[in-house]
Amino acid sequence: MKAVTRAIIPAAGLGTRMLPISHAVPKEMLPIVDLPAIYYLVEEAVLSGIREILVITNRDKDAMEDFFDDSPSYEARLRASGRDADADRLREIARMANIYFIRQKEAKGLGHAVHCARDFVGDNLFTVLYGDDIIFSKTPVCRQLIDTYEQYGRAVVGVKPVPMADVARYCSLKIAPIDGRDDCFFCDDMIEKPKKGQEFSNYSILGRVLLTPEIFDILKDQAPGAGGEIQLTDAMATLARERGVTALHFEGERFDMGSKLGFLRANVVRGCEHEEVGEEFRAFLREFAKNL
Repeated sequence: MKAVTRAIIPAAGLGTRMLPISHAVPKEMLPIVDLPAIYYLVEEAVLSGIREILVITNRDKDAMEDFFDDSPSYEARLRASGRDADADRLREIARMANIYFIRQKEAKGLGHAVHCARDFVGDNLFTVLYGDDIIFSKTPVCRQLIDTYEQYGRAVVGVKPVPMADVARYCSLKIAPIDGRDDCFFCDDMIEKPKKGQEFSNYSILGRVLLTPEIFDILKDQAPGAGGEIQLTDAMATLARERGVTALHFEGERFDMGSKLGFLRANVVRGCEHEEVGEEFRAFLREFAKNL
């Protein structure tokens, strides 16, 4: 069985839900305490054993590339002022993986963005970490997907149950439990942004999938779907109907970094855990909550 060695992070969206800041700063570079959101996606892939990572961007997102690059002059200034630990941390980030960047030149949807990575993937298995979805978990979600693939030998989609009223914002999967488990399902169909009455279940894909390279032949001929865009879910639905995929109810808490509320929630959670400011921040929150 092949190892999973590559990850794709689609990060070409305009981030209009985060306006006005996203007009000048890529939403993927907005900080969760002192690290940009994109860092947590790369870190998850690395902690899952993946070292070849492709980030799909568009114009005006060079800040992401700069963050993962060496900066000798900046590092030298830090060391000159005795901040060796900070300089070492920046160097560690620059060397955490082989990170590549390409641009999606046309805004044709997530499916089109993933298809742009065909040459990078080749005939390898790969994970896709949706750029808007940060997930804090005990075991990296990509690692959970890899372990599930190794058990069942099929493409794997990371899912969570969502309120039925919200399913139309995501997708809906047709599923049946595997081996009596309550966290792992066989999926043989799915639908993107279903209209009322089209739902299979209230299980939706939330931010992580592990795919086989055959998805590219499906995407090559994929017609536009919801929103007039080439939807990755539509291609995965074809794969599910033809071969079946595994749906894993993954462990972890997801934060929608494309929304202001999700951004704030992620900062509160990570801020409470931060080794430098966590204790003081928790004390502040307890005091602040008294006046809510």
